[in-house]
Amino acid sequence: MSVYRSADAVRTYYVYNAAWSFLAALSFTLSAVYYVRDAGLNPLQMVLVGTTLELACFLFEIPTGIVADLYSRRLSIIIGFALIGAGFLLQGLVPAFLAILAAQVLWGVGFTFTSGADQAWITDEIGTERAAPVFVRAQQFELGGRIVGIVSAGALGLISLPLPMAISGAGMILLALMLAVFMREQNFHRTPKHERETFRQMAETFKSGLDAARRRPVVRTLVIISLISGLASEAFDRLWSVKILNFSFPTVFGTSDPAFWFTVLALVGTLLSLFTSLVLNRLSPDRLSATHPTGILATLAMLQVVGICSFALLGNLWLALAAMWLNTVAGTLAYPIESAWLNRHVDSKSRATVISMVSQANAIGQVVGGPPLGALGRASLRAALLASGLIWLPIPALYLKLRATNARRGGPPALTNPAPADGSPLISTGEAAPERD
Repeated sequence: MSVYRSADAVRTYYVYNAAWSFLAALSFTLSAVYYVRDAGLNPLQMVLVGTTLELACFLFEIPTGIVADLYSRRLSIIIGFALIGAGFLLQGLVPAFLAILAAQVLWGVGFTFTSGADQAWITDEIGTERAAPVFVRAQQFELGGRIVGIVSAGALGLISLPLPMAISGAGMILLALMLAVFMREQNFHRTPKHERETFRQMAETFKSGLDAARRRPVVRTLVIISLISGLASEAFDRLWSVKILNFSFPTVFGTSDPAFWFTVLALVGTLLSLFTSLVLNRLSPDRLSATHPTGILATLAMLQVVGICSFALLGNLWLALAAMWLNTVAGTLAYPIESAWLNRHVDSKSRATVISMVSQANAIGQVVGGPPLGALGRASLRAALLASGLIWLPIPALYLKLRATNARRGGPPALTNPAPADGSPLISTGEAAPERD
């Protein structure tokens, strides 16, 4: 079989990233419409779908990582795409709550098989020196694949809402089979036992993160902020679509089908993300690399509060969408600034531990906060969305409090390991996995 696994590693990485992004967009673009219209899910069930996915990802991150460390990155990726495909296919073929929950488990476990394994695989194959530009180029392929997937989902959804999901699932399984034939792995070496991730290491990571949080005000504050954002975000991420579906859509090009409009909304969201990223790159380097960018982060967090609360209260479709996009733009701008800030205030030897701690706090917040707000949404959708915004309200105050603390202390000591001068994001302080909804 090894004779067939001769495809260039970089080309393979580009192709499967584009294919993954295309197939994921094909499945996700209209999934919320499908949950409400075809499967008949209520607000609590919508949130439980997301909570199940987050919980599956959280619980299986370690055991699935052992496969990539012990046996093969390539094998882990292939297993992951096969499971993701099975989850997408089940979700599209069986419009029932329990089947959709089972699909989330399949797709969540599948994602943990691919999480980290893909970047580790390409880095092993081409070396660390070539990896950085390859990652940047792969993001461009992902964006192109996502846009094509969104448009394709809209076209197929006008025929049948489950159709793009079923095609996505079948395509993902086909992708796994193609990788089994063409994906090569020539430089894999098993991770030494003392370097492998285990549940004991997860507990130690959590303990080390708590120690770092006690010693460093910036880390402590960002852990709390990550927990609060997790508590607030799961319900909003799942329930905004329920509110949008309550509006009557205008007729454009002879159709007012929600499949068409949700495709448009997804495209606008993608373009807004791209635009805000370009704006961020043009901001002054001193603003991005400020020792404590608390002022801009507090402002952006307050804009998110305004966006979420306004979305909850507004009864006009276009005003509600404007509020939702305000939240999107503010979050997109804040993400890399906060990421770089955290990196500047963590020693190199403890960086991975602290980053993991921040991500774990966000995941815990989503799992804990989602179901109660979902239950509230079953009684009053507006109340649940408004509660999400109110939960977010302490975040701007936490940023400003930290700013006041630093001012009283006369500023922090000089730091080692500063972030790049261009403000490039180094880590993720948000969700543990991309595009899970």
